[in-house]
Amino acid sequence: MSAADITPGRERGRLAELLAALGRSRTFLAGAVILLFWIFCALFGEFFTPYDPLADDIINSLMPPSAEHWFGTDQLGRDVFSRVIVGARDILTVAPLATLIATIFGTALGLVTGYFRGIVDDVVSRVLEAFMAMPVVIIALLAIVALGTSTFTVVSVIGLSFSPIIARTVRSAVLSERELDYVAAARLRRENALHIMFVEILPNVLPPILVEATVRLGYAIFAVATLSFMGFGIQPPSPDWGLSVSANYGMIGGGFWWTVLFDALAIASLVIGVNLVADGVQGALDD
Repeated sequence: MSAADITPGRERGRLAELLAALGRSRTFLAGAVILLFWIFCALFGEFFTPYDPLADDIINSLMPPSAEHWFGTDQLGRDVFSRVIVGARDILTVAPLATLIATIFGTALGLVTGYFRGIVDDVVSRVLEAFMAMPVVIIALLAIVALGTSTFTVVSVIGLSFSPIIARTVRSAVLSERELDYVAAARLRRENALHIMFVEILPNVLPPILVEATVRLGYAIFAVATLSFMGFGIQPPSPDWGLSVSANYGMIGGGFWWTVLFDALAIASLVIGVNLVADGVQGALDD
């Protein structure tokens, strides 16, 4: 049956089943709680932080965790708790935008290569494999050095770097779908290739795209934090977690562990939360 022929009632039924499966998944719920917490911090954190995360206070620098400063202060006297809470904003802006770019571009490439096959598939697949052979961070560093450091560059580079992986996943799904009866029926109706790919096939390959996009979001968060740590990502005076770890990790040797620990735990918890959500979605779609 054509994807265009699926009734709204059936679509609502599938959505209800998926939501019910997600509601029963402890893995998904645990990840969702973590993810929603950091999203809340990114959106409203500045309204409940006890101190200005950008304000220096040299007199109170490197104070250990206490009732006054829950996570202590860094080498410039800035409240670490406030910086961790507000620091979620940049990474939860850059990483999702990069993932969105990767999903859109990768899905389009996967549809084209999977549907047309032949020389189009061979040429595009070889180019994608060449990109996948290089680590994302290396590609990002080369591009940022050439184009300059900016949020737009970071978003674009990470997004395009993850596109080949999503394209490969979509291509595999499309290869199975293109041989089914509803695609043959669309060809007999003389539908054009764009209609068949984006109206007929795309709705039927959305589940693996959704899972892949969620997984890539976790990797994008880690990539953004890594680039910031290396000085090529989000720039000062942002309280970005990777940037804060980079600025303070040299203090660990002096016993000032709190200047790094809480930012590192924030990065780890966010990545774990996204991965738990991805696992939950995968399990719900497989049911």
